[in-house]
Amino acid sequence: MSTPSRLPAAHADLELGTATASYQVEGGATEDGRGPSIWDTFSARPGAIADASDGSVACDSYHRYAEDADLVAGLGVDWYRFSIAWPRVQPEGRGRVETRGLDYYDRLVDSLLERGVKPTATLYHWDLPQALEDQGGWLERGTAEAFADYAEIVHERLGDRVGLWATHNEPWCAAYLGYSAGVHAPGRQEGGAAHRAAHHLVLGHAMAAERMRAAGAHDVGIVLNLAPVWAERPEAADVADGVDAIRNRVWLAPLVDGAYDDGLLRVAPELADPELVRDGDLALMQGSADWIGINYYTPVRPDVAGTSAGDEHPEGGAYPGVAPFTLVERDPRTDIGWEIDASGLEELLVETHRRTGLPLLVMENGAACADDRVEEGRVADQDRIDYLRDHLAATEAARAAGADVRAYVVWTLLDNFEWAYGYTKTFGLVHIDPADQTRTPKASYDWLAGVARDRSRRRTSGPA
Repeated sequence: MSTPSRLPAAHADLELGTATASYQVEGGATEDGRGPSIWDTFSARPGAIADASDGSVACDSYHRYAEDADLVAGLGVDWYRFSIAWPRVQPEGRGRVETRGLDYYDRLVDSLLERGVKPTATLYHWDLPQALEDQGGWLERGTAEAFADYAEIVHERLGDRVGLWATHNEPWCAAYLGYSAGVHAPGRQEGGAAHRAAHHLVLGHAMAAERMRAAGAHDVGIVLNLAPVWAERPEAADVADGVDAIRNRVWLAPLVDGAYDDGLLRVAPELADPELVRDGDLALMQGSADWIGINYYTPVRPDVAGTSAGDEHPEGGAYPGVAPFTLVERDPRTDIGWEIDASGLEELLVETHRRTGLPLLVMENGAACADDRVEEGRVADQDRIDYLRDHLAATEAARAAGADVRAYVVWTLLDNFEWAYGYTKTFGLVHIDPADQTRTPKASYDWLAGVARDRSRRRTSGPA
């Protein structure tokens, strides 16, 4: 049996992995005592999901976890990053613990270890128990406190076999897409109130990390979808600074500096409220991450509103407090419409290393592709292979430039429920037949397996 996942050593070879998230793959939404999450509720709202689907079955990984573990092992990668569904462990979000939910994650972790794969767990990938949302969700401090309790419960059960922990995944999405733009669960459009959610998400991370370390945990980090922010023209510099503040600095400033900077407070004055940011909060946040995870897909190019073709972002959208602006997406793009530019990942890794001094892990990188070319019964996704090859090369270039990057994790193992896009966009290395859940690896799966084999061969043979 493999040893538990730990942060790879500095200057060691880059480790590889692949990832999934609970609501996107598990299904079994009402089994073994699981309570409803905000994504169950949001998906039932007419018009919320592009194809009117939900995650009630998803990839049926709740029953097919061993088959999925075989697929990960077949890749030959080091890690499998999965997330834990809070409502599976605490159906009401606090108090009563559902041991059958923890039993599922026991089985998943053990199945990975038996196959020589290191399990890496994310405690929160957006599926907040609906009972907590009914009490205000991440707008309320009590949710951060409940999250710390939940983290301690999960660590107590799995901490003997899981050594690398992420508290949150992409809190920007949870806060700003969920509570301001309203395009993700819980679907609220409350503008600057989303800054409250952002503070409570970082606070919940810090509280959870403190509890877990007290219980013996090591290597507790947080995964952020940071982005390089490139003003489309000089006149957009002020707008770009506001976008950078809400996309990047609202997380890094408290984690590294223990403070919210003046530029951030200009667009998020709520963060100057002493009733929200209480004495001791920022001190607890500072230094609370042992590592930073980075999810990267595309750069962000703000422009002055109405001056170029792109998606218009009104004030109070996903960047509340920032004046209206346009986000430009240049060609080439993926099937989801996101610009492809691997240089953005290299720049982001180098800059985040300079900014934080912390070990960095690329915890998600991948491409939504049309997957409409099939050869000999397999998806021939050369476009995804090209995307991954270029971004893996960018990660290695950042390491060569001095960034302390220790892992590269591909999003995602399986075609799955892609949030508000439903099943209309596919990121997976493995195709899922929606009729019977048959898993069929794509050409990109074979490509990544080949990369992993080559790296393993070089690692064991040593220098020539």
